[in-house]
Amino acid sequence: MKAEYRNVMNNKEHSLRVSFFQDNEFPASWHFHPQYELTYIVSSSGMRYVGDSIHNFSKGDFVLVGTNLPHSWKTVGAQTSKVEAVIIQWNEDLLGKDWMQKPEFYTIKKMLELSARGIKFPVNAAAKMEEKLLALVDFPPFEKLIRFVELLNELSSKKEFTLLSSSSFKTNITTEDSDRISIIQAYVKNNVQSKIQLSEVASLVGLTEVSFCRYFKKVHNKTFVTFLNEFRIALACQLLIEKDHTVSEIGYQCGFNSISLFHRLFIRFIKLTPLEYRNSYKSI
Repeated sequence: MKAEYRNVMNNKEHSLRVSFFQDNEFPASWHFHPQYELTYIVSSSGMRYVGDSIHNFSKGDFVLVGTNLPHSWKTVGAQTSKVEAVIIQWNEDLLGKDWMQKPEFYTIKKMLELSARGIKFPVNAAAKMEEKLLALVDFPPFEKLIRFVELLNELSSKKEFTLLSSSSFKTNITTEDSDRISIIQAYVKNNVQSKIQLSEVASLVGLTEVSFCRYFKKVHNKTFVTFLNEFRIALACQLLIEKDHTVSEIGYQCGFNSISLFHRLFIRFIKLTPLEYRNSYKSI
């Protein structure tokens, strides 16, 4: 599916869209839209792209994406169950023009300003809100809107959260940019265990190696090699949690021919060794 600008709120009868998504995988490629989006993962795991960030996601992943911030969730590997998620989307004028300028909505306004970089809320906080999120799907329109504003207010009071994308990420992504990045992401996902040649990736999007390197750095605010290493490390994090394979086996599965390099990069990105990371989840 070609990734491009999408206006996900074409129905003028409602200012808020709340849906329960269920499928074998997320169909959307890297895309952006003028609406805010709040996504809660009920079931499934894989890779989450928000702006120039790459992280693994699993049950309880709870993320707020700002307007026109490119994003996508992608399953990786065999899934034992369907993807299930609550997805909430709304326009900037949810309660009318300049509603966020009212003093009563100050904390919500500040949170939505931060969402320009993408906000991930802690899993424990998300778990406490799961029942409310699921119930929101079936409320009638008026009650849905009131309950949602209450939910935004509750979220805006959270002191613990993680900003996902860097402050310098380019948000004015064109349709051509989105299409190219989607091709690159799909190629990396499908060939992660192989040696990925820069020349081959560049040719996929019709560029020379030099032009591709310059283009990728301009759009993604990082080199392609950094992007590739981040993807592989994020995949390794997912496998360390979900599989019983040895650390070395997981390193090879993620495309690292050198286990010492795998360890060095894992520590650089995660600040823990692979074994420390795995053990930290076993203790939860």
